[in-house]
Amino acid sequence: MSRMPRFAPLALCLAAPPAFAADATPAKPEQMVIVSFDGAHDNALWEKSLDMGRRTGAHFTYFLSCTFLMTKAGDGRSYQAPGHKAGRSNVGFAQSTDEIAARARHIWQAHLAGHDIGSHACGHFDGKAWSKADWTKEFKAFDTALAKAWTTAGIDSEKPEGWDDFVKNGIKGFRAPYLSTSDGLLPALKDAGFRYDASLVTKGPGLPATADGMPRFGLPLIPEGPQQRRVIGMDYNLFIRHSMGVENKKDTATFEARALEAYRNAFDTQYDGERIPLQLGFHFVEMNGGAYWRALDRFLTETCSKPDVACVSYPEALARLANEKKADRSAF
Repeated sequence: MSRMPRFAPLALCLAAPPAFAADATPAKPEQMVIVSFDGAHDNALWEKSLDMGRRTGAHFTYFLSCTFLMTKAGDGRSYQAPGHKAGRSNVGFAQSTDEIAARARHIWQAHLAGHDIGSHACGHFDGKAWSKADWTKEFKAFDTALAKAWTTAGIDSEKPEGWDDFVKNGIKGFRAPYLSTSDGLLPALKDAGFRYDASLVTKGPGLPATADGMPRFGLPLIPEGPQQRRVIGMDYNLFIRHSMGVENKKDTATFEARALEAYRNAFDTQYDGERIPLQLGFHFVEMNGGAYWRALDRFLTETCSKPDVACVSYPEALARLANEKKADRSAF
């Protein structure tokens, strides 16, 4: 991706035209790193990720699955995903109202700390055949569960004053479960007021594509392992490659080292090159003995403090990209 040079405005002069230094080169933009978490359920991992953000200065996007804001014996009985029986969820439900209370507090804490809360729908079903109406139904179920979280948890008296506005206006982005989409998704996203989608996969780090006015991000394929074969930059995909999806704590240090090397190499390629934002995805599950979360922690600790690096959420990335575009246009 080439960038237009950025020159300072020149004062009018009757003398000879201004001369530009022969070695002048356009300034590079910041290197953005965008880290997201799918599911956003395990309260221990909420604590761990929020601590990681505080220590490294990173802002994350949390894609929340809304069945974790209901119990199976409570609202879970009436939740019904399109094409499925009522009371079903591919990722389960909260085990207790106390668990929901802790999760609601973590969501609000993350929001106040500058992190982004997005939607991962509700029961983690594959929507590849869903219509616009199906997606809309799932989005409404998400909004209802989030709006009722404090009441469902039995702590309505703790509900923050700004919670209702947050539910209405603060959920800006979406990632489809299994990264599986349909033709009905985009129109439903637009009608529901979402401002970006992060459900795509790209051949390598790329700028968001725009479809009918909606920015759409894609997790990149990044080189990994001895043969440098490409894999989606997400912990689950590394888990499948490293151990065929079978938990293997014995080799956790090896898996951590491989993941960290892949993250570093993907970052260095962009930092030393075109500075396209690097996206990495994770789940609220510590696979292979926590190898991928440990690699992430080490990567952010050494990376977010580098010069010209911004570890940001998806909405922050969109704002920075828009500012870069304005700067390029005003350079002439």
